[in-house]
Amino acid sequence: MIEVRNLVYEYPNKRALDGVSLTIEAGSITALVGPNGAGKTTLMRCLAALEMPYSGEVRINGLDTRQSPREIHENLSFLPDFFGLYDSLSVKRCLTFAARSHGLSGKAVDIAVDKAAERVGLTERMKQKAAELSRGLRQRLAIGQAIVHEPNVIMLDEPASGLDPDARRSLSALFLELKASGLTLIVSSHILSELEDYSGSMIIIQDGLVVGGQAVALTENRISYLVELAAPVTGFDGFLEGLPGVTRVTSEGALSQIWLDTPAQRAAIVKAIVGAGHQLCGFSETKRTLEQTYLEETGKKR
Repeated sequence: MIEVRNLVYEYPNKRALDGVSLTIEAGSITALVGPNGAGKTTLMRCLAALEMPYSGEVRINGLDTRQSPREIHENLSFLPDFFGLYDSLSVKRCLTFAARSHGLSGKAVDIAVDKAAERVGLTERMKQKAAELSRGLRQRLAIGQAIVHEPNVIMLDEPASGLDPDARRSLSALFLELKASGLTLIVSSHILSELEDYSGSMIIIQDGLVVGGQAVALTENRISYLVELAAPVTGFDGFLEGLPGVTRVTSEGALSQIWLDTPAQRAAIVKAIVGAGHQLCGFSETKRTLEQTYLEETGKKR
């Protein structure tokens, strides 16, 4: 678990973080979003114990970044937007170098290298030089180097920058696989449609502050259902609110939007509407996009 309390970080002429507090659960994928210059990269560097804050506290799995930076580095990786690879080295040598840099030795290096290559899908390219890889495969190699020592947390700053749609989709699948293996991921990106493919929560940074004071859960209230009647019915919203499993209702004319406890309740809802004599014309699923959530939370209009 990651815990941040009243974090303040200042540059000579600017306060980049102004009392940031947040909690990130272990085994989750959190999207870190916000405009340029909002403080996202500074926050990630503070979480990675690469920058010491002016005041406040950061704890990674109980370790304080001020008191135990080296221990935190052993259990955490940070992949910046502009990362470097040794282009003259093969994929295997790049991963080997990263493993040894983290203190692995002997047979443990070979085991770690093979496992990292398999996890990022580079097993068949171990002999290929880094310079010969595509942009998407270079990104995978960089992630492989970041996870070769099996950290608990990995943070990635704009990981999909410059990737084509296929490479982005492949990267999203990789992140979900890493999460399934127990890693905690924090991903900063401006590509909101890409983030919603795998993120479970979103932290919005604006002017050095967390908008709303906490992370926004993306898995809650994202899926809703549009209910369309042949004509508007007075009191229909109240009828829907009284149905078992309905947690929220909004209505306008003949259209209503409802949120349910679970998707399994759809059939019972449709049966209740028809059974009450209402002329149901449509019942369809709709999802609130991450972009819509972002605009709602920041108070902006489309």
